[in-house]
Amino acid sequence: MTTIAIIGGGPAGLKAAEIIASAGHAVTVYDSMPSVGRKFLMAGRGGLNLTHSEPLAPFITRYGTASGWLEPSIHHFPPQALRDWCQSLGINTFVGSSGRVFPEGLKASPLLRAWLRRLDSLGVHFALRHSWSGWDENQNLLFTKADGRTESVKADATLLALGGASWPRLGSTGGWVDILAKQGIAITPLAPANGGFVVPWSAHVRERFAGQPLKPVTLSFNGKSIQGEAMITTSGIEGGAIYALSAALRDAIAANGAATLMIDLRPSLSLAELTARLESPRGSQSLSNFLRKQGGLSPVAIGLLYETTPLVELQKKSMPTIAALIKACPLRLTAPAGIERAISTAGGIRRDALDDHFMLRSLPGTFAAGEMLDWEAPTGGYLLQASFSTAVTAAEGLLAWVKNHAR
Repeated sequence: MTTIAIIGGGPAGLKAAEIIASAGHAVTVYDSMPSVGRKFLMAGRGGLNLTHSEPLAPFITRYGTASGWLEPSIHHFPPQALRDWCQSLGINTFVGSSGRVFPEGLKASPLLRAWLRRLDSLGVHFALRHSWSGWDENQNLLFTKADGRTESVKADATLLALGGASWPRLGSTGGWVDILAKQGIAITPLAPANGGFVVPWSAHVRERFAGQPLKPVTLSFNGKSIQGEAMITTSGIEGGAIYALSAALRDAIAANGAATLMIDLRPSLSLAELTARLESPRGSQSLSNFLRKQGGLSPVAIGLLYETTPLVELQKKSMPTIAALIKACPLRLTAPAGIERAISTAGGIRRDALDDHFMLRSLPGTFAAGEMLDWEAPTGGYLLQASFSTAVTAAEGLLAWVKNHAR
């Protein structure tokens, strides 16, 4: 019986372990944390968006420049296959009003428990609190255990599923980047994806509006508009609508040092309708009260308007000009928020460093899957789907390799 090491106990690693153990191989999953699936469980706090129900053609495009090379994996293990797999574990799924797919109960823990029971029945072994540190001179895997001792492990094949670098306290630290780079493996630098951005707020905004939602709004950048909501934070802005534009905003900031996001603070009104409302008599009302009552702006929206165009300047402007600013409020973003708070990670092992089964070309018998690979996707189920699909491709590739290279 061949021995297979899987490093990383997230969705990609666990799915690969299931496939490989089902083929009769001895599988050990190594993870640095005291338990597996920690980020998976955190995702479940928001309902565990597993995948999306849209047709495959538009689904594939959500992966941007990685769509071409991810397409075979997603076609091989598509959203319906993921739903069928959940069903095989006794977990029913449903399609929400937005087209997103969730498990009944909207929790990750029942699914993870059922999954771990299956892995146990397949004989999968777990070596927890084992931090991978690379290879020794004999190409054995090296792990540092909780007590500081080093353990050397010889495996017939290895599958890496160590995730990206977001939420490192849950285990995805990105520490593997230096390990693989030393082996000459090409890696696109890791960057935050689906994260917030830094805005140099005034003290007034930080103290008055941090933690408050800005909704409903339409955010626009580089020809793309998203309606939804955002959240003011002490250091900037985040939220679902922001995440949908995060890749383009991040890349623009990297290229230009800053990016200007346009915010429609009253998306339910046309510019003409809003202008007509604001041209009614103001009387003795303050501008803030007038904008609140006649324009329908919330206090946080008014605060944002004043932040981008100071009150002393705004009071000099005509109502049509103010209406135009409300419909296109320019917000300057100066940097992405830290990767540690991003939902996911962009960058990773470059496609040209891998064969079609995600084996590292320079390290035969070593495969990689999940968020370690150089792709990114928006929220909406696309992140987990690609993690599962690439795990299936890598696991099946590993099985084929072992068959041809067994001792």
